[in-house]
Amino acid sequence: MKSKLLLIILDGVPLRNFRRLFGNLEGWVAAGEAQRFVHRAVVPSISASCYASIHTGVSPQVHGCTGNRNVFRLAQPDVFSEVRRAGGVTGAVAHSFWSEFFNRAPFDPVRDLEYDEPESATINHGRFHTMAGYGLINQMTPSDADLFATLTMLCERFGLDYGMLHTCTLDSMGHRFFHECREMDDACMVMDEMLAPWITRWRGMGYEVIVTADHGQDARGHHGGADDLQRDTALYYFGPAEGPQRDTLIGQLQLAPTILSRLGAPVPESMTGEVFLR
Repeated sequence: MKSKLLLIILDGVPLRNFRRLFGNLEGWVAAGEAQRFVHRAVVPSISASCYASIHTGVSPQVHGCTGNRNVFRLAQPDVFSEVRRAGGVTGAVAHSFWSEFFNRAPFDPVRDLEYDEPESATINHGRFHTMAGYGLINQMTPSDADLFATLTMLCERFGLDYGMLHTCTLDSMGHRFFHECREMDDACMVMDEMLAPWITRWRGMGYEVIVTADHGQDARGHHGGADDLQRDTALYYFGPAEGPQRDTLIGQLQLAPTILSRLGAPVPESMTGEVFLR
């Protein structure tokens, strides 16, 4: 493949939290070592719908996922399938919804929590978690440090061309505490601090890196609707490609064709979003 790329999705981080509270990411932008854009989610701006759109490049009105209670194996071509079609190796460390969308459904924890399937047409190396028992008090999210280490292990062990990581920690924190509070400030600071060394390591391994979120959250910790606070987040790109001006608005349907373009894989006709990294 032309290059290698990792997509890091920090679930539920509004644009203002990235700009205010992620000092390492913003420091790299200020130093000219990363590019930052505004990333606008599809509507409904609910997690599962966004996951599906990020990787298929089509809207919820096309792929059919209307929310978190409507998860199934998607029919459209996706980033994983097209990387595999081009001969690349794929991996994912994420919530079980991703496995159901892009590998097989329903999710069987015995079979699907961990698998290595070199001949898979989509995800070759999967490490998934379910957040079973999640609620307002019981957050049920794995340690993000462990997730970052797991993705790195897959890269080193299997030579991933494309890897995706998704963590729900900040989304869960936002639903519990809302956003104008010390708890949320501290959670974002910790995430930024934990993530930063891994970005340096991944770049040293030859990967381009994109860090973003699936959607934002409003002041009451809500998302799903069309409000800008619920839809808008940041997207940081680390790599040699040139993008548009800083803080240019990027639509969510542009991510899939852009990732495939960076990897050198053909972009299917169903992905009509404009490529924003050249």
